[in-house]
Amino acid sequence: MASPEPLLKLVNVTRRYEAPESSGPLTVLDGISLEVGRGESLAIVGPSGSGKSTLLHIMGTLDRPTSGQVMLEGEDLGRLDQVRLAAVRNRQIGFVFQAHYLLPQCTVLENVLVPSLACRDAPVRAGAGARAERLLQRVGLSERLSHRPGQLSGGERQRVAVVRALINQPPLLLADEPTGALDQASARQLGQLLRELNREEGVTLIVVTHAPELAARMGRVLELKNGRLV
Repeated sequence: MASPEPLLKLVNVTRRYEAPESSGPLTVLDGISLEVGRGESLAIVGPSGSGKSTLLHIMGTLDRPTSGQVMLEGEDLGRLDQVRLAAVRNRQIGFVFQAHYLLPQCTVLENVLVPSLACRDAPVRAGAGARAERLLQRVGLSERLSHRPGQLSGGERQRVAVVRALINQPPLLLADEPTGALDQASARQLGQLLRELNREEGVTLIVVTHAPELAARMGRVLELKNGRLV
């Protein structure tokens, strides 16, 4: 029996940036190959400047590799134009960053629903309101639906950002240092929540982090060092 196709597959991904002629191009990622299964949880760790965020951005189509192939649900992302890539980001990938990027003028519920406004999947868009309320209740924010970001704690804002990332039911959730701006208690709570939602929603979770406690919660941990996975 054939093994199931991985949700995300990277084949020999390299990313170089032009540098002054005297030093030549700077290689940030050097021949990265990786497969991530559906529903898996993965942490990517490594020293500052090792290319962790660059790798996550390439996975999320926010950046393109200099060479190599990125496959999401069997589709070669390198063959897509910017319009199609934007649709992939909206429907198939959820993002959580260290900064929450919530709209200060919008309520919690409105912030969560923003990605659904551009969703072309009619059933997903139609069910977004009910899903938003269910997820906000799940993360302990049912009493904050009409609050604005300025009325929330840092941990609460990050929980809103997580729900917003999941609103369109993406199969892939990418988190770049999601606990980096939080106090220890809030970071621990958010890490536990991400792992629980990974299981409950069946979403594949990839986290870039410096936090050993968060990394240890994931099912698999990979280290990026000198542009290569160790």
